Amino acid sequence: MTLNTVSSSGAPSSGGEEILAIRGGQPLSGRVSVKGAKNLVTKAMVAALLGESASVLRDVPGISDVAVVRSLLEVHGVSVTEGPEEGSLLLDPANVESAHFEEIDAHAGSSRIPILFCGPLLHRLGQAFIPDLGGCRIGDRPIDFHLDALRKFGAVVEKQPSGIRLSAPNGLRGANIHLPYPSVGATEQVLLTATRAEGVTELKNAAIEPEIMDLIAVLQKMGAIISIEPNRVILIEGVKTLRGYDHRSIFDRNEAASWAAAALATDGEIFVEGARQPDMLTFLNVIRRMGGDFDVREDGILFRRDGDMRAVTVETDVHPGFMTDWQQPLIVALTQAHGESIVHETVYENRFGFTSALNQMGANIVVHPHGLQDGPRRVPRRMLEQAAVVNGPTPLHGADIVVPDLRGGYSHVLAALTAEGESVVRNIGIIRRGYEKFLDKLTALGADFDVVG
Repeated sequence: MTLNTVSSSGAPSSGGEEILAIRGGQPLSGRVSVKGAKNLVTKAMVAALLGESASVLRDVPGISDVAVVRSLLEVHGVSVTEGPEEGSLLLDPANVESAHFEEIDAHAGSSRIPILFCGPLLHRLGQAFIPDLGGCRIGDRPIDFHLDALRKFGAVVEKQPSGIRLSAPNGLRGANIHLPYPSVGATEQVLLTATRAEGVTELKNAAIEPEIMDLIAVLQKMGAIISIEPNRVILIEGVKTLRGYDHRSIFDRNEAASWAAAALATDGEIFVEGARQPDMLTFLNVIRRMGGDFDVREDGILFRRDGDMRAVTVETDVHPGFMTDWQQPLIVALTQAHGESIVHETVYENRFGFTSALNQMGANIVVHPHGLQDGPRRVPRRMLEQAAVVNGPTPLHGADIVVPDLRGGYSHVLAALTAEGESVVRNIGIIRRGYEKFLDKLTALGADFDVVG
């Protein structure tokens, strides 16, 4: 087998990457479990910096994003050890200290998490350094929301060629902050900074995702005073000190939705242990509209088809809307649905890049880079909007493809499992950022694959 290909960006794929040879066309059936949400666990680990005593975080998934945050905490002097039960961490910030910029840069890699260290480090050390931020290449994710908020708290921001230096010569004070968009990351930044800032902070147009609510629960356990008001307003009364927490993370609804899409795309039956209905209501409604079925049980949710699948129209949005992380695996399933489906992406401006590989495999997907003007809408049209029109059902066939980002990469693997014949999928390591024991779970569901490199 010749393993020489070109990535979606036109650059040759790097050597030494993990590569899967997947033989698809068979239903995926079985049982998988989901642990704590990546989007909560990594932020709760950062929150431990604010405490005067050690914290215990439970249901921590074994994913690379957790490893990155653990390394960053350890670079700053936080002791991170195994907790009292399997899948838990004990985080002790007693010896927090400044870290060299080079160390932070080396451990951060392409992660965007370092920006969330700023508030806690400003409180504890009076300064913070963050490198240039990376992350999945799915569009411009500016940090201006973060920096503007930190300035309002009284931080001094100095942009340097290699990154950003922040200081708080006069400490941090409560502020009135109105986000131009209900950004999850900026909301987390305000929460992590405001809890120990002097005075009251009013945050308007805040994100209210379940992971945000769980982070608020963590901070309240630590001694924070946080009120959720109507119309996306959050009030935070600053306190002088916080203690450690003991918290079991909310489940990962993104991973749960990914396995649900796998059941639909391959016409299989997958039970997702740990999935909870209340945090997936919007997703479950779409599944039902397109001809999927689900059985909500005490310990999880069973997903399967209910006859032929039908086309649907989906518009991504902030919670309680349809999550942008859900649409990529769903699009693979929609290639097997009858009719013309439309997916409006209103959160990121470049999240349909993964569809070119699906078209290479036989899908019929047309991306409209400036969105579609016509048709009834639930979500107001956005300036950065794109739309994908999926015509199906179309049989998929094997191809040689490169994983571009976390959710797109999962979707490529799912397409290969749906397709007839053999596919070669490269750069699989990215998927470990958000999926624990990914290959073990594929094996448990009956997937036929080999690890090539």
